[in-house]
Amino acid sequence: MELTLEQYERLNPRCEIVHEGCTMVFAAPSALTRWRAESIYTKEPWTLEWIATFQPGDILLDCGANVGMYTIWAAVTRKVRVYAFEPESQNYALLNRNIQNNNLQGLVKAYCMGLSDKSGLFDLHMADMRVGGSCHSVDEALDFEHKPLRALFVQGCVAATLDELVADGAVPVPNHIKIDVDGFEPKVIAGARTTLQNPAVRSVLIETNQNLDDHMAMVRELNAMGLMHDRAQVQRAERKEGAFKGVAEHVFRR
Repeated sequence: MELTLEQYERLNPRCEIVHEGCTMVFAAPSALTRWRAESIYTKEPWTLEWIATFQPGDILLDCGANVGMYTIWAAVTRKVRVYAFEPESQNYALLNRNIQNNNLQGLVKAYCMGLSDKSGLFDLHMADMRVGGSCHSVDEALDFEHKPLRALFVQGCVAATLDELVADGAVPVPNHIKIDVDGFEPKVIAGARTTLQNPAVRSVLIETNQNLDDHMAMVRELNAMGLMHDRAQVQRAERKEGAFKGVAEHVFRR
């Protein structure tokens, strides 16, 4: 059946997830965004376990928020304040729609920018043009393995260091930080060293590629700051096969 434009707009596909009595609504305009909602329990269960340790009123900084799956989950299930950063334009738009869908304007603030080791205007090299896509890179055209990335499109974007944002009062010192920027995590850490030494930062979750020297140096640097990880948790999170073999979320706690 052929739909009119008005009928198509009214479809407004959405996914609803109920967790321990908390209902979350996610916009699902594509197969990929629907998959992100439907796979939330199985994709990274350790991330949900980490979020479950948050206390109401805590502050989470979500760097690489994509369409906001974990931003929304944390705000709804744990009643935490979230500052979400996502530089890709389509994902940022859907992130804000998800904030609105769940009436979280009072708890969540999203910014269309990336976090890095320097501030300014940069190219965002797009690896996937689908809404909900990932593996894009700020400034350098490199993939998650630091290999040359042949971008499908180059979007302009803004990036800043976390230390500058905190020093300027733009965001408060977070209690928890999630960093998932597809290979560029060490740059985010390099721009956040002062903030990370603040005892108010109690935990950090970072997607880490254990095949890369700079990522393992980042792990050692965080340990030296007193942010320690559990090897058993990392082993459980580690991808054992496929393109992302060796990648694992590390949860660091002070």
